[in-house]
Formats: sequence, structure tokens, C-alpha cells
Amino acid sequence: MNLIFDILTTAAILYIVAAGLLLVYGVMKIINFAHGAFLTIGAYASLVASQVGLSPIAGFFFALVAGALFGLLIERLVLRPLYSRPLDAILATWGLAIVIGQVITLVFGREVQFVPSPVHGTIVLLGTEYSAYRLVLILVALIVGGALAVLLTRTRVGLVTRAVILNEQLAQGLGIHAQFVRFLTFALGAGIASLAGALITPLSAVDPNMGVPWLINAFMLVMVSGVSMTSLLVATLVFGSAQVIISSYFSPILGGMAIAVLAAITLRIWPKGFSRD
Repeated sequence: MNLIFDILTTAAILYIVAAGLLLVYGVMKIINFAHGAFLTIGAYASLVASQVGLSPIAGFFFALVAGALFGLLIERLVLRPLYSRPLDAILATWGLAIVIGQVITLVFGREVQFVPSPVHGTIVLLGTEYSAYRLVLILVALIVGGALAVLLTRTRVGLVTRAVILNEQLAQGLGIHAQFVRFLTFALGAGIASLAGALITPLSAVDPNMGVPWLINAFMLVMVSGVSMTSLLVATLVFGSAQVIISSYFSPILGGMAIAVLAAITLRIWPKGFSRD
């Protein structure tokens, strides 16, 4: 049962980490290479919240808001002038990630820091004792996925967002303000990324480069998922399982490479990955 719980919680973490990147890619058609930097922003926002005496739960909300506000600012000042030059926009997010990392280093230093977990200890489930916080992350992933599903399928904002995803030119012809949709989408994607960064801090140390390995895995998961949240769920379960099994029975180093390697093989065999859109 421990292995099953490891697989489920790893898939949940990967889903939370990659959801914001997939949302931005689906609407804006660019890979946000600053995604890892937004995870780091969320981690440090959570750290600051804990240092000023806020509860870890308040730290999560603080990280979400901080990431969304940074996303609004960056979309308006950096990305908006580059929409007609997608390659330049991608390179701009890469440079932005470097700048954010350096600014964080200047402000907080390079030392490793830690954030307390909002849930401590273990619980017994199905006869197995397991980390309570990691199990909570499964619930969080379900909430994030459910909230995004409702937003995209049950609200007017979701309707126009899906229209932009499917055919931006047609959506503009119908009077949809695609630029405003991009504005809100990037802010939401950045906010989710920062929330993910805050959520993983109780499981790992906080440092200026912590977002880089998460960015690589999120990038590969998005590539095999297309623009489908359902495909992302499948990808996180499949590749998360592979990562846990390889790390447990062979080598943690090989496990760390599993998602990137298996995603590349999947795309070689099925260019559309798990997406059928």
C-alpha cells in the first residue's frame, strides 16, 4: 500500500505543478519557461508568511495571490508586446526566469531554508501508516482539477477561454477580447504555479533554484498532454507511477530522469501524446 500511496501522491503533486503551465500553453500557445520561477516565488512567499507569524494555510493563499499579481505585471509589461513573435515570447520567459532567480538570491541569499508543514505526523489508512500531508495533497489536486474543470466548462469566462484555445481567430471574429483572456489566463497560471511552489515546500527545502527540476518535469508532462486537463491527469498517473517504481526498485537518479525520458519516447511513438484533440 505504501507504493500505491507514493504513486497517488506523486501524481497529485505533479498535477498541481503542471496545471498552471498547461493552462498558459493552451490559451497563449507558448511554453512559459518562467513557470519554475513562479514556483520559487510561491515557495518564498510561503516562507515569508511563516516568518511573519502567519499560519501555513494563510501562506498558501499569500503565495497564490503573489503569483497572480506577478503574473498580471509580467503579462502586461513583458509578454503582451511579443504575442506576434511567439519565439521571442518563449525566450523572454526564459530570461525572466533567470532574472527572478537572481533577484530572489539577492534578497534571500543562497542558503537552504524550510517552511513548516500545516499537517504533521502520519495517519493509518487501509492498514498502512502514511504521511498525512502527502495524503492531503491528493485532496488539493482534486480541488484544483475540479475548480479548473468548473471554470472552463461552467462559466462564461471558461467558455470564451475554450473558444480562444480552439480557434483564436474565429473567437476574435465573434467579438471575444482574446488579449484580455490571455491577461487573465497568465495571471491564473502564475498563481497556480506559485500555489504549487508553496504546497511542495513542506516536502523539500526552499532555495533559489528549487523550481528548475519541477519545470523540466512539468514541461514534459504538458508536451504529452496537449491542451487537455484530462490528458494531464493520465500523464501524471502514468509517468508518476514510473518515477516512483524506478526510484523505489532501481535508483532515485534514474527515477528523476524517468518522466523526461518516457515522455520523449511517448512523443516519438505518438506525436500527439495522450491528447486526442
